[in-house]
Amino acid sequence: MSIRQIGKIESADAVMLYHNLSLSAATIKRLTQCQLIVRCGVGFDNVDHALARELGIPVANVPDYGTEEVADSAIGMALSLTRGIHRYNMRMRSDPDPWMYHVATPLYRLRGRVFGIVGMGRIGTATARRALAMGMDVRFYDPFKPDGYDKANGVKRVESLEELMRESYVLSMHCPLNESSKQMINAESLNWLPMGSYLVNTARGDVVDTAAIPNAIASGRLAGAAIDVLAEEPPSADNPLLVAWRDPEHPAHERLIINPHSAFYCEEGLTDMRRKGAEACHRILTGQRLRNVIN
Repeated sequence: MSIRQIGKIESADAVMLYHNLSLSAATIKRLTQCQLIVRCGVGFDNVDHALARELGIPVANVPDYGTEEVADSAIGMALSLTRGIHRYNMRMRSDPDPWMYHVATPLYRLRGRVFGIVGMGRIGTATARRALAMGMDVRFYDPFKPDGYDKANGVKRVESLEELMRESYVLSMHCPLNESSKQMINAESLNWLPMGSYLVNTARGDVVDTAAIPNAIASGRLAGAAIDVLAEEPPSADNPLLVAWRDPEHPAHERLIINPHSAFYCEEGLTDMRRKGAEACHRILTGQRLRNVIN
């Protein structure tokens, strides 16, 4: 990259960026007249927003552009696992005989089973509404939410992650990545889940220590897992999760779904992301009140 290219950001009045780029302290310190940094998406862990605040630069995100799509993906992944859809497809491809339901037994009725949600924000709430429509017993853990969201949404609040996990048949992650949530799902906490439960992560990659998933599946603690996000994207070839997923001899081979950080995606969502990011820049440059400031 030439010096001329490097210097282009210094005089920016506003900066828009996506999840595949980071805005480090070194770059932010070079901004001489920036009035706003917009993370065109929900998560903002790729922006040094604390430093930006010290320098008087607000950081905003676009928290609602993919709400429905991520919630739909979380439910779709959960159904693909709990109803055996993914496993049947894998089994029939490799061995169509016998052509019978029992190649993926046991499966259980979802009505009345606990759908646990970590993080009751916009996406967590949208996911809760979908799980409620299927008759599931929806419970959530979110220490940052004020009281009343449980009553407003017809769900149950629990007081700790351990309590939620010990009750959950499906555990769905919808929390941001920060110091308190980093690898909160790990080899130790996975043992809080009942035997034969399911894990879905469409939040941020590093809220789950994915290296612990293959053993949890092999032991039967997890009957399956669906992972849309990873700490390293794209992952390295020796990532333990991918090694197990690709191994026909490992139980994770047919009990694990991995997607390429795509739960947010739809054509309308991409348009929303860009339009709302640009609208935030327009508001700050024309003296209007900002929304969705995270710092």
